[in-house]
Amino acid sequence: MKTNDYVKYITQTFVKYIDQPRDVRKKHKIDRKVTKEPFLYHWFGVIPYALYTMFKRKH
Repeated sequence: MKTNDYVKYITQTFVKYIDQPRDVRKKHKIDRKVTKEPFLYHWFGVIPYALYTMFKRKH
């Protein structure tokens, strides 16, 4: 991908985002936060997350 194509893509994406109404942008942001994976699971996998939840239940 050439630099000019990349700049064009970024510009189109930005303009598309800005053209959306504010409430649509806020709803999209909230939806992303709700569906986000937990930090431990995202960065370290299933095993540390399972250990964390196991120890959390014991205390």
